[in-house]
Amino acid sequence: MRSHSYDDVLAGPRRRKVPEVPAEPGLVVEDPASGFCGALVRIEHGNAVLEDRHGRHRVFPLTPAGFLLEGKPVTLVPPRQEPAPARAVSASGSLTVSGLRARVARDSRIWVEGRHDAELVERVWGHDLRVEGVVVEPLDGVDVLAERIAEFGTGPGRRLGVLVDHLVPGSKESRLVDAVDDEHVLVTGHPFVDVWQAVRPASVGIREWPSVPRGVEWKQGVCDALGWGEPFEGWQRVLAGVRSFRDLETPLIGAVERLIDFVTAPG
Repeated sequence: MRSHSYDDVLAGPRRRKVPEVPAEPGLVVEDPASGFCGALVRIEHGNAVLEDRHGRHRVFPLTPAGFLLEGKPVTLVPPRQEPAPARAVSASGSLTVSGLRARVARDSRIWVEGRHDAELVERVWGHDLRVEGVVVEPLDGVDVLAERIAEFGTGPGRRLGVLVDHLVPGSKESRLVDAVDDEHVLVTGHPFVDVWQAVRPASVGIREWPSVPRGVEWKQGVCDALGWGEPFEGWQRVLAGVRSFRDLETPLIGAVERLIDFVTAPG
């Protein structure tokens, strides 16, 4: 007899209705794809923000039968009214830690491609990084990734998390990342050409990011199309539009959160 997965509840002639459950704060559910289990913090932009027992947040889309509740598939639906959060949250959506001094920096590091990536990560996750003692450093391009990893010298208490732009199949970035074979290194990324594009257009006052012709440097092409002047001026507009993780696209949020988890994991 064929075993049935939770996906089968949406298929076949004998379709079984998946119960809809109001997405009330505090509801503990599991994302079956990743195994991440946590309490629901809030619903925003069609996504559920979960918090695990370590206080770390993850963002998952609200899809039919997208979560497990007590081991059974359910569809989370937004409640009629979302109560305001009881405690202050940081720009990343985590609960703020009041009166806590930043801990001594860990030996582990998070590397990003350039200065803009570092500033954006600091803008949104700065509170979390200071609490955890994680330093973010610009890599100045992934072409030097292998050499930098060898120089760094990884180990059980000396991990590297690397954030890469334009990490899509067949790209130069993906080929360089595929060559990394070190259990103490985790590389994540987002599909956007540049980290600017990982900022929601509405947050910087535009309808969409312009299309830049091949052969034109992407940042300069964007600034020319939008009348933003030089790239350094355009970046100030982009960064000013980011107030919290709500201003970022989901792929970037998930990529950074996974890196923070990796470099702060025990052992």
